[in-house]
Amino acid sequence: MTPQVTLKTISKFTGFSVTQVSRALTGYSDVSEETREKILAAAKELGYYPNSTARQLQKQRTDTVGLILPTHGPRFSDPYFSELIAGIGDELTSYGIDLLISTQAPNPDEISAYRRMVEGKRVDGLIVVRTRNQDERIKYLLGTSLPFVAFGRSDLGVDFNYIDEDGEAGINQLTEYLINLGHRKIGFISAPLNLMFANYRLQGYRNALIKNNIPLKQEYIFEGDLTRKGGGKGAKWLLGLSERPTAIIASNDLMALSVISYAQEIGLSIGKDLSVAGFDDVPPSDIFSLTTLRQPIYNIGRLLCSMLFKLINKEDLDEPQILLKPDLIIRNSTGKPLTQ
Repeated sequence: MTPQVTLKTISKFTGFSVTQVSRALTGYSDVSEETREKILAAAKELGYYPNSTARQLQKQRTDTVGLILPTHGPRFSDPYFSELIAGIGDELTSYGIDLLISTQAPNPDEISAYRRMVEGKRVDGLIVVRTRNQDERIKYLLGTSLPFVAFGRSDLGVDFNYIDEDGEAGINQLTEYLINLGHRKIGFISAPLNLMFANYRLQGYRNALIKNNIPLKQEYIFEGDLTRKGGGKGAKWLLGLSERPTAIIASNDLMALSVISYAQEIGLSIGKDLSVAGFDDVPPSDIFSLTTLRQPIYNIGRLLCSMLFKLINKEDLDEPQILLKPDLIIRNSTGKPLTQ
């Protein structure tokens, strides 16, 4: 049986005191960089694994960040969440911090899930995703001392730390692109309108139509649910209209891919009979040659963690509120309309 490697083992191996070894391994600033490197190298060579429970008690930290996914169904299969979680997880790993993921459908019990993490002191910080109108999660967290960052803005009229994608500017650019191709009948499948980003994206669509003196037809707007099923329902509605659109924009790629699938089922040629565009640029959008707006979801996950890590360590943020602009990626799913 291999003997356990302890701080005393490393102390004897390196010649440094147990106190010096302990302080080097836990990141104290009063240890010189040269000493720290020698001790870390020795710990690696000897195969030392710190007692995480003891270390956490000493630092009064859990070395864990929480993420509660607001989901009703199997959203881990959604490439959006897969990309986001991968970015979050990879960044936290570089800090030696674990990720605690929980799922909770958006309902009155949702705040209880946040309370369990916060009041149970299970995490050092939280990441909030898909912010909502008058978001109760943000209201609750602002009343606590726990650090948190959000992927999305709020209409609460209060400041907090977030990263968001400028969906209004992105959808406006995409709609303008379709208009410049010659489209005048453009359908829009929105995200659920209780989500903040859904309203921004819908406004971008409206602004482009107004600017180009194109009538805004309410029947051309369908509220989807960000799933393939929701995209299919939107496609059936829009393509079942007596004056159907020549182009359809969906608020995310999953719904856009369902539009493509349904349109092909009824014999339409994508990019000719019907132009289709989405938002996110997640796999497999490139395989289906989907025109879309790219937001760097993986990198956003990493950046959210970088911000949260600084907050947990009581450091100031250079940019507490970051608004990114998506890139328009033009592929074969869009083209000039055959008819006006």
